[in-house]
Amino acid sequence: MKQVLITGASSGIGKQLACDYADNNWNVIACGQNQARLNELENHHSSIQSLQFDVTDIESTKTALSQLTELPDLIILNAGTCEYINEGVIDTALFKRVFNVNVFGILHCIEALQDRFTERTHIVIISSSASFIPLPRAEAYGASKAAISYISQTLALDLQHKNIKVTLVNPGFVKTPLTDKNDFAMPMLVTPEFASQKIRHGIEVGKKEIHFPIVFTLFLKTIALLPFTLRMAVIKRITGK
Repeated sequence: MKQVLITGASSGIGKQLACDYADNNWNVIACGQNQARLNELENHHSSIQSLQFDVTDIESTKTALSQLTELPDLIILNAGTCEYINEGVIDTALFKRVFNVNVFGILHCIEALQDRFTERTHIVIISSSASFIPLPRAEAYGASKAAISYISQTLALDLQHKNIKVTLVNPGFVKTPLTDKNDFAMPMLVTPEFASQKIRHGIEVGKKEIHFPIVFTLFLKTIALLPFTLRMAVIKRITGK
């Protein structure tokens, strides 16, 4: 039976991916911090095994992942968080909290597992379309996602000689407990079910980048191609900033 390891599996996209893979006869290692939520997943799906640890703690991450007797070929690094800056007032503690999860949390998992990678290993890293262009209040979140997107692409280059695949995922707005906290309009908001379907299909057909919803993400990608001054003017116009 196929196996997948998913971080950030206790809610949102990660939880939906865990459920959908389990429903499609995969063995799922669901990783997260909240043991109660992980227990719920296990109780509803006999093919889900939970693994509780904090990705921001490198030693905890290494200890937990070392317990795996067999490393799944498919590894989905999904754990993430979001906090916003208000009125351009920098809060370095906030930046550190966001980067610790969105960047170092992913790197901790890769470092803990990399000695066991094989030519069948496929690493899927969940970033965000927020990395495409600067957005109001997203100094910390957008920068963390831009960082992990860059890391993902360079890893894809550096690991290709070992036949290790790296796929970058850049979702738009997905309705999750994280986005439920947002106090602004979220264009083309999609469901976790939609996100899961797009991610699983993209992985299955071997895409190197998965982004959705396509109209929204292509719109942002097009803006990113504009000359700097024009790009910033367009962003100011569409965001009202």
